[in-house]
Amino acid sequence: MYSYCTLFDSNYLTRGLAMYESLKHHSDNFHLYIFAFDDKSHVLLKKLDLKYCTVISLREFENEKLLAIKPSRTKGEYCWTCTPSTIKYTLEKYNLESCIYLDADLYFFSNPDVLIKEMNDKSVLITEHRYTPKYDQTKTSGKYCVQFMSFKNNDEGMKVLNWWVDACIDWCYARFENGKFGDQKYLDDWMTRFECVHELQNLGGGVAPWNVQQYDLSDENFKLVFYHFHNFKRLENNKVDLGSYKLNKSDFEILYKPYVRHLEKITQFLKTIDGENDYNGIVKNTPLQWKDPIRFALKKLKGEWNIFNKQYFLRED
Repeated sequence: MYSYCTLFDSNYLTRGLAMYESLKHHSDNFHLYIFAFDDKSHVLLKKLDLKYCTVISLREFENEKLLAIKPSRTKGEYCWTCTPSTIKYTLEKYNLESCIYLDADLYFFSNPDVLIKEMNDKSVLITEHRYTPKYDQTKTSGKYCVQFMSFKNNDEGMKVLNWWVDACIDWCYARFENGKFGDQKYLDDWMTRFECVHELQNLGGGVAPWNVQQYDLSDENFKLVFYHFHNFKRLENNKVDLGSYKLNKSDFEILYKPYVRHLEKITQFLKTIDGENDYNGIVKNTPLQWKDPIRFALKKLKGEWNIFNKQYFLRED
């Protein structure tokens, strides 16, 4: 059985549940440890009593070191800071052989076991951004993406993980500084710093808005494992923001239409349980055309202005 962990708060809850349900759809041999990063998400997740999940509250998870630096980090920075610590907690608390970390905004289209098996005798698995050249942010955001990572609970795996835990507690901020950025650029030299790290080769793992331009998802020979719905937002007035990368028609049909529909299904279900709250993290519309009209015009010309009415994805064909 594969053990996974993830973290999210109430603003990411529908996305986290969509990720879990997509994983359940393609794999029945797993257990997911969810770190609920606020009381609102913890209460609801416990109420849902998900079959293949263990829900962990901040009060259970946080230690003295994390609590000491928490006031110095923003909410997002603190989540990044905690990422390696959640993996370490899961491995040690539940005495697991290994643990795979998942970002809450991943969505599975096939069984991820093919990615995990690729590790063979290595103890750590990391995934590249594989940026499309025009979107290359390697210098500032890193070569690798903290999205799908596996650590074995052995001496080699724990050596890497403990190094990362300490590094993130020492410095983890949402800015590029002295070769560092968040929890992510620490991974840049792991292939040379440590001998036990494997770089994922399967192109179906790690497809994301910054690299999807390189792939033909409609090609039956391309096996998509997961897509990273980076920067997906629910906006006011029933709009969705897909981010500022160029997407084509097949991306909308294969990726975003089923995802938006799934999120809507989860949203409607949650309303039957807790109609008082919304778990989509709806943000205010801040149209780029008003803030930066020149940049907006350029993005629109390039097909990189991706705000749509939600009904565009929900309507029947």
